[in-house]
Amino acid sequence: MNKHATAALRALDRFQIELPSWGFADTGTRFGKFFQAAAASTTEEKLHDAGLVHELTGSCPTVAVHVLWDFDDPSDPASAKATAKLARKHGVKLGCINPNVFQDQHYKLGSFCSPDAKARRAAMDHTLDSIALGKAAGSKSMAVWLADGTNYPGQDNIRRRFNDLKAAMRKTHDKMAKAWKGATLLIEYKPFEPAFYHTDIPDWGASHLLCQHAGKNAKVLVDTGHHLPGCNIEQIVALLLNEGRLGGFHFNDRKYADDDLTLGSIDPYAVFRIFHEICQFEFDAGKDYGTTKIDYMIDQSHNLKPKLEAMVQTVCEAQKLFVKACLVDRAALLKAQSKGDITGAESLLKAAFDADVTPILTKWRKSKGLTADPLAELRRRGVVAKLGKERAKARRQRGEAQSASYA
Repeated sequence: MNKHATAALRALDRFQIELPSWGFADTGTRFGKFFQAAAASTTEEKLHDAGLVHELTGSCPTVAVHVLWDFDDPSDPASAKATAKLARKHGVKLGCINPNVFQDQHYKLGSFCSPDAKARRAAMDHTLDSIALGKAAGSKSMAVWLADGTNYPGQDNIRRRFNDLKAAMRKTHDKMAKAWKGATLLIEYKPFEPAFYHTDIPDWGASHLLCQHAGKNAKVLVDTGHHLPGCNIEQIVALLLNEGRLGGFHFNDRKYADDDLTLGSIDPYAVFRIFHEICQFEFDAGKDYGTTKIDYMIDQSHNLKPKLEAMVQTVCEAQKLFVKACLVDRAALLKAQSKGDITGAESLLKAAFDADVTPILTKWRKSKGLTADPLAELRRRGVVAKLGKERAKARRQRGEAQSASYA
């Protein structure tokens, strides 16, 4: 095993991916939902499934939670402690806290950006409650994603909306600095949907501006599905790393827009290029791979694939593509770049991407006492079918109909 493979093995020890609680529950599209018998319908079932994925892959010790969906009382820190206790029961911890300022009726015209002062106050009150929940849960970050935007020209004042948002993010950051020391405020962006004329945080530049205004612990959250076609996501990653503002990722894949597909199912080379930029940043800084603080998170809600299988698929694909990026011969790459050898430089990236990293992953998994093929092991156990029977029976006993968390 050469030095690059050895470095990749060490980096895998540091490579962790956070699972989304909502990704294990029934979800769907605005057109309909296809229910799965094995889908989680309680918070404990979500945490159980997350614990199983971590048991199989060895890389998922934390679970991102949505405040309104995963805590019994979203205004009581004791509720967060109870959920955190449940998580520990299943071998995981609570990760990123996600406030919900988009599903209630008073957010019809927006949350922090709404022309309605009552809606803006409700959004801030809920966010402040979420900070208290995050501290109580032992989390280290909170992510803000807004559905705010407009559908028609002239509907609202774009600058007024952004200025209100700047003030809200600054207040949120300041409160976190006092009440939840060391926690990171992650600000996500999306170019469209549900708003289609303009969204208030449409791109990484707007998110970066908000982070600069909010304070040093505010970072940009990059969702790999939240970009217009043709966008160079790895360039965004490189620039945010350069400015110290890359906070983390929501991993998924897309063909057209925010398609919620398993990572690498459409364009694995794009994901590899993202990891390449991160590894290059660490190499240039003289750091070991995987030592930069980046919150790698999954954000997928599968309507057709079995949810457990999709999560394991994505984690394994992320591990594989991360290892491939660690194999790039960066000394040779620097030499090719300095000589203007474009073909040689590109060939070094393609050689790493085309490499068979199965032996590296197998060796790492064996060293951790893990199965060599997590997805095959999940299927061998028949977990999805067993959970489907158990959970269908439990729902009947509770007198519950199967329903989706959100549309």
